[in-house]
Amino acid sequence: MNGLIKLELTRALRNRKFLFFSVIYPSALFLLIAGSADATSEVDGTGLTLPTFFMVSMASFGALTAVLMGNSERIAKERESGWVRQLRLTALPGRGYVLAKTASAAVVSLPSVVVVFVVAAAVKDVRLHAWQWLALTGVIWAGSLVFAALGVAIGYLATGDAVRPITMIVYFGLSMLGGLWMPTTTFPQWLRDVAEWLPTHAYAALGQSIEQSHAPHAQDLAVLAVYFVLFAGGAAWLYRKDTLKA
Repeated sequence: MNGLIKLELTRALRNRKFLFFSVIYPSALFLLIAGSADATSEVDGTGLTLPTFFMVSMASFGALTAVLMGNSERIAKERESGWVRQLRLTALPGRGYVLAKTASAAVVSLPSVVVVFVVAAAVKDVRLHAWQWLALTGVIWAGSLVFAALGVAIGYLATGDAVRPITMIVYFGLSMLGGLWMPTTTFPQWLRDVAEWLPTHAYAALGQSIEQSHAPHAQDLAVLAVYFVLFAGGAAWLYRKDTLKA
């Protein structure tokens, strides 16, 4: 399995398009959204300044991009090309393949989080305590595993031709409705109620609670835990179903 993880990492790091969208794109969006905001303007209902709020949102968005886009398209194409079938002929167990995909995606997501933090601190003068920087990095990185599992599930659900539009709909839908691109406080009340139960909203809320020096809300932790079980369980079921077809 270690050999497969190294292979996956090498392939990801050689893919310039993937690196742009997962590492550079979130930082560019942060500068676009928060670039003109001053250090005193606050997001209603959060007590956070615009740069601080969007730093967590864009770091979460970058990690989401790395694990969701990378896993879903690559797995669907590997199934179509017969690579997954070839791996089943080796001693690698099925859980090893899924674990290798998740682990490699998680490793690649780390730079996207760190780069957003560096840009926010250097350009927008965002200042936090050392423990907050470390906690934010750990929480956003660990939380990305929820979406890595979703990427695996989509990769086994969709065909090579259909995987990109399906992934893009899920990707942009979760990002916008979950409040990663704009605060949910600007939404109408009915949409705000929906957003509170989306994994992306809970994901960003964990980071925002750390910025506010608060403990994470139990509801956000529960929402992420439930979605992780659903996505991971769905990925496992779809993998077994795909195995029976082979």
